[in-house]
Amino acid sequence: MFSLLSRKFLEVMFFVLFITFVSFLFVRLAPGDPVLTILNVDELSVSQEQVEILREEMGFNKPLLVQYGHWLLHFIQLDFGQSYVTGQPVMDMILMGLPATLELTFGALIVMLVVSVPLGSLSALYRDSWIDQTSRMLSIIGAAIPSFWLGLILIDLFGVRFNWLPTMGRSGFDTLILPALTLGLAISSVYVRLLRSSLLDSLGQEFIRAARARGLTERRIFFVHALRHSLPPVITVFGVSLGSLIGGVVVIEVLFAYPGIGKMVVDAIRQRDYPLIQGYILIMAIIVFIVNACVDLSYRYLNPEMKLKERKSNR
Repeated sequence: MFSLLSRKFLEVMFFVLFITFVSFLFVRLAPGDPVLTILNVDELSVSQEQVEILREEMGFNKPLLVQYGHWLLHFIQLDFGQSYVTGQPVMDMILMGLPATLELTFGALIVMLVVSVPLGSLSALYRDSWIDQTSRMLSIIGAAIPSFWLGLILIDLFGVRFNWLPTMGRSGFDTLILPALTLGLAISSVYVRLLRSSLLDSLGQEFIRAARARGLTERRIFFVHALRHSLPPVITVFGVSLGSLIGGVVVIEVLFAYPGIGKMVVDAIRQRDYPLIQGYILIMAIIVFIVNACVDLSYRYLNPEMKLKERKSNR
């Protein structure tokens, strides 16, 4: 375990260094000039001298490597800089919007679990029945519908026609229902098919037949043995698709005007707010890396074979 954690620590150090450099380079090479955005050149007349003075004050006239080194030095001190638009510290802005994004993400995951686990399990248990065919048809339809279009349908149905739920903002639990339902339904179709396939493979294994021969109940066989054996592939795909989930959160936050960091960074991109963009990229990259590391560690508990292999390698 210690060697595994040490290796993960070295990986995260290299990963953070790499992602900070790449994101810094891409953000700086993107079209647009933040100096002109800050000075509001569309609203008032600004001389070229004023533009050059501000560019020098912000360090944009220095080589990119020098700018990156200066940013990295502050990052080591947990200082992400200040927003060019609001003047607030980037870390404060991210921490202010992060609870809303995490709230939406966890809400979507709950919807995904409530939908995909029963449908995937029933589809595997009653293979080729009307339940299986209906489940597969719904998962295909769900995979084909873009999340923003599904969100527009739910807004029109529950927000406009029936007027049951609010469609914008974040003022209570009711404002979370539609965004979480939209994102959760959009991602659940993948896991319904994956869980069905993984369960069918598990139910055909020798240890399942051995469990039946020992007289165990079907309920115990399914929940204790088959379901546990089928989880590693599902968790693997979840770790890989986490980036897509975060991207979906950004789309849904903009669609429902949900005040999370996704909507915040879209505004930052439009305003060329480099520190906020880079802070968002770094925080999201670290979250994805941590989740994938937790996925790797979870295999040791979900798959007993990995424990045995690790013990044999240590002898």
